[in-house]
Amino acid sequence: NMANFTMTTGFLLMGFSDIWELQILHAMFFLLIYLVALIGNLLIFTLISLDRKLHTPMYFFLKNLSFLDLCLISITVPKSIANSLSHNCSISFLGCVSQLFLMMLFAASELFLLTAMSYDRYVAICLPLHYEVLMNGEICMKMAAASWLSGGFFGALYSVTTFTLPFCGSKEIHQFFCDVPSLLRISCSHSHLAVDVTMTFGFGLGIFCSICITVSYSHIVSTVLKIPTTEGRSKAFSTCLPHLFILMVFITTGIIAYLKPPQESDSVIDLLLSLFYTVVPPTMNPIIYSLRNKDMKAALRKLIAWKYFSKELIPKAFP
Repeated sequence: NMANFTMTTGFLLMGFSDIWELQILHAMFFLLIYLVALIGNLLIFTLISLDRKLHTPMYFFLKNLSFLDLCLISITVPKSIANSLSHNCSISFLGCVSQLFLMMLFAASELFLLTAMSYDRYVAICLPLHYEVLMNGEICMKMAAASWLSGGFFGALYSVTTFTLPFCGSKEIHQFFCDVPSLLRISCSHSHLAVDVTMTFGFGLGIFCSICITVSYSHIVSTVLKIPTTEGRSKAFSTCLPHLFILMVFITTGIIAYLKPPQESDSVIDLLLSLFYTVVPPTMNPIIYSLRNKDMKAALRKLIAWKYFSKELIPKAFP
């Protein structure tokens, strides 16, 4: 049975180049990106956890986002670095299943969380008097939990529908991680109704989230335009516009990658597209959401000062 043959042997992921020097270059580039994402997201997570002033709904969602981003980039990038350095592009069947499941879980959770975040900003800017009631701790916890559970549901749905297909012939996946479009390409089943239905469902929800986010932001923009001071306006815009930009990159590249007809397979374009929805958001989110944020900068300064002073004080306290 050819399907069982794949079960035991696994797949081959695509390398970025056959030239050893370029592989090293790719590994170094990915390592750099990974470290930036890792440090940025860990820093946000730590600062929000430690600083009491940042225990608000907005930062609660931001902390969740950092954790999701950390997970999202850790599923694909380290494996790709290891493959480049070891000259070995294989991934086990179980490894491939778990990569696809986790990838979907974190990407879908992130989309739902970003929708919740846009609603949070909408309430904060457009209905400030009702903010305490509409965004209390319990509601925020429920929204975050719903994001995670929905992500898990989609992860399971995509994994089950994709891996029940038979795989025979070529085991080479034209992608640096296991994703649905590239697995469909190497499946020997021409009809994959279950996957198509799942994809349509996912696509519909993606569009629904995009509409919700657009509505939230259009209300925010119209409210912001009524702010009399230029400073107030620019402050509100500077927080909203970058969010919107990264979000659009994340959603549009994901949709294009999944809706592109499999025959028109240009591996370079596929790789670039997938970079935009798997690697760019986790790396850019910390920069966009936090490093330009006054409260986060203050928290960072506090943390550095605390570390510095505790080092200074300890020897004096214990001569």
